[in-house]
Amino acid sequence: MLFLVGLGLGDAKDITVKGLETVRRCRRVYLEAYTSLLAVGKEALEEFYGKELILADRETVEQEADSILKEADVCDVAFLVVGDPFGATTHSDLVLRAVKLGIPYRVIHNASIMSAVGCCGLQLYNFGETISIVFWTDSWKPESFFDKIQKNRQSGMHTLCLLDIKVKEQSLENLMKGKKVYEPPRYMSVNQAAEQLLTIIKNRRLQGDEPEITENTICVGLARVGAADQKIASGTLQQMSTVELGGPLHSLIVTGSMHPLELEMLQLFSVDSCSSSENNAFERTV
Repeated sequence: MLFLVGLGLGDAKDITVKGLETVRRCRRVYLEAYTSLLAVGKEALEEFYGKELILADRETVEQEADSILKEADVCDVAFLVVGDPFGATTHSDLVLRAVKLGIPYRVIHNASIMSAVGCCGLQLYNFGETISIVFWTDSWKPESFFDKIQKNRQSGMHTLCLLDIKVKEQSLENLMKGKKVYEPPRYMSVNQAAEQLLTIIKNRRLQGDEPEITENTICVGLARVGAADQKIASGTLQQMSTVELGGPLHSLIVTGSMHPLELEMLQLFSVDSCSSSENNAFERTV
């Protein structure tokens, strides 16, 4: 059987009891290592689980999925996913392949950023479509995600922005040469995401538009949600471009209409609770 096991968001101990029991009885255990990141490394997981883990990067999952599934046809195989297997990134392809091969599967769920984001005090019912903000390059600067944030905001909904992760990526030059040389891992910060949004706002104004989202729109930055050193900061989009939240992983929320209780909760995490300009910004959202 193939088991898809959610690991939660913090460290090795965030796995469920059911998930841990499953991992310990599986003959082979793969750790999906390209869509998210735990606060601890592979070695800490292996020590706690009592099992050797096989790192499964994007290439392994996309190009060698059949070999993983062939093993699951003759023994129990666990595929570990940070967060929930069907949270921010789904693994439907692996499930569909298993079904076509007649291999039974089971999903063991856990917390994901999609639910844990409620830690900032914004109500989950008030979130619209989740979007991803990707790293820009010199020649590729997409803005489509901005339109989705605006659509959510026009409906009074908050937007959870999942920030880009670049793990085991090749440069265009090495890709063209066929060299298996990979770039250092990169994880987008709240600052970088905010800077890109601010750039889009300026671009839209140059085009004669006045965006729904401005420098004074209240946003929330989150870092390492679920970990002991989790950080949350609320303030204007402009403030999010300079706030210091430390290491990855980061997420950004662009707020919509806020209930007074949501507003009160966000003020607990204000980057500058003494700032009169920020207090005014919070008041304008009510």
